[in-house]
Amino acid sequence: PHAGETPAHIGGTTLFGDNVEDEWFIVYLIREITRDFPGLAARIDDNDGEFLLIEAADFLPKWLNPENSENRVFFYKGELHIIPLSETPEQEWELSAPCPTISEALTLLSTRSEEFLAAEPIRAAVNKRIDGYPERIQASLHRAHCYLPAGIAAVLRQRPSLVAAAVQAFYLRDPGDLRACRRPFHTFPAEQRVMAVVTFTRCLYAQLVQQKFVPDRRSGYTLPVSSHPQYKAYELGMKLAHGFEILCSKSSKVSPNSKRNVLSDPLWERFLRSLKEKDYFKGELEGSAKYSELLHMAEDYFQQSVTTPESSAEVSPGDEILALLQTTPIDLKEFEREAACLPPEDDDSWLDITPDALDQMLKEARNESFPSANEEEQKYDLEAVAESMKAFVSKVSTHEGAEMPWSSDESHVTFDVDSFTKALDRILGEDSEELDSDDLDEEEEFGFSDEDDEDLGAGNQRQDQKVSPDELIGSLKSYMNEMDRELAQTNVGKSFTTQKKGASSVKAAPSESAGPDSGAEDPELAPVDVDMNLVANLLESYSAQAGLAGPTSNILQSMGVYLPENTDHSGSSSRAA
Repeated sequence: PHAGETPAHIGGTTLFGDNVEDEWFIVYLIREITRDFPGLAARIDDNDGEFLLIEAADFLPKWLNPENSENRVFFYKGELHIIPLSETPEQEWELSAPCPTISEALTLLSTRSEEFLAAEPIRAAVNKRIDGYPERIQASLHRAHCYLPAGIAAVLRQRPSLVAAAVQAFYLRDPGDLRACRRPFHTFPAEQRVMAVVTFTRCLYAQLVQQKFVPDRRSGYTLPVSSHPQYKAYELGMKLAHGFEILCSKSSKVSPNSKRNVLSDPLWERFLRSLKEKDYFKGELEGSAKYSELLHMAEDYFQQSVTTPESSAEVSPGDEILALLQTTPIDLKEFEREAACLPPEDDDSWLDITPDALDQMLKEARNESFPSANEEEQKYDLEAVAESMKAFVSKVSTHEGAEMPWSSDESHVTFDVDSFTKALDRILGEDSEELDSDDLDEEEEFGFSDEDDEDLGAGNQRQDQKVSPDELIGSLKSYMNEMDRELAQTNVGKSFTTQKKGASSVKAAPSESAGPDSGAEDPELAPVDVDMNLVANLLESYSAQAGLAGPTSNILQSMGVYLPENTDHSGSSSRAA
């Protein structure tokens, strides 16, 4: 191919619906194909984009994002490969670098695939999703007894995969689809029903079972009382019959005039002229038997492939069902003999998930383990809780969110006071003290006079001299100390835990100065124990979650910190700390 063109390839699209496991089974097939045929490279995506990268999102390099990931992720020789942004180190972090073309990516893979092998954590995350295949296929199937028309049983014996189309037709039905089910069924009447075993995927079975549906009386399908031992088989068969009837009602029968309408299209004239130029008719006289045969072949090809290329790719399920009914014999007596000795159906208790089982599934999905119930074995380090939270607060956040402090060796955030002040001056300007109309109204409201302005102006002239940073910091400290003394006598001040001399930050006990007069007796204020208050507030918030998801548990778990369950319901969180 020319530069930039896509080379010869095999591609396909699969509509997997609600069953995500079908999508990952395709990933398994793609991986195995590239392993068995080392010269092949394959890429796969879905409506979410590069879903393989989404699965391994926790381990991706920082430069990789949805904007620059196109044509970079491939299966090659059975392993996942990621082509980096650039081959030169100085351009490695240019996130705006264009995505490679398919030809460029294939050239790189064929010559330097060892360099582009995805990191082990990324490959492990993807391989974990497809581990167990092909054995997992059997585990995802469910066999159930269904009381359904004999015609459907015969069709499913020839084409078991048609059960998927029937379930989807029933599951996604609309009022227009049910018009065919408000009268006695034309294709699958209710009179000739038999008991049979139908194999579903678990997803299809759940879709069919969980939907509540009452059939129209005119359809001929009635259900026994819910206490009937075979009520579920009757209900499943009724729903399947509705799905198959809807499919057959949508059958695209070609009308006799449709071919004539297609051949009157000007495109057909161009197509026929092109065939004559290429000597398609091989010199045969127009009107001869050989010429007519070749002409009919060209007409059929044009009608099926040129005008409706999508319909030529697959036959509609309704047409296929009707074709099978015409060619498949239906032996009611044989079906009845088989119904007398059917194998047992599978247990569907997997449909019911307890809250504990759901928690376990979520933990396994995040590759986490449940903490032990014995708190003595856990040895929770409350100092680690405080340090983790302070590290999280110190991180820089952007419009994409805040980064969790997984690594402790990253550099700390620095704050340059002088640079910050100069930046503010440039933004606000030196004349930023001008008053707007609201400020003038406030002056009148509080009775400020011109004499006050003159006094303030004289004071400002005296203070025009520059104040050194040390003097400014000392002044701020004195203001803060005075504020602390005032707040110490209020409810706000009494709500904090203060440090005791010789006590560590997290192990400090609550201050005994909670009395109304204790602040006045202590001339030197005890400093607030920041870590202790932080841990106490976290525990109080965690306790308020009552075992459910909440901000405290979400933030701490994302940093790898797990808190024990609250067993001291009567005590306060600070006492637990």
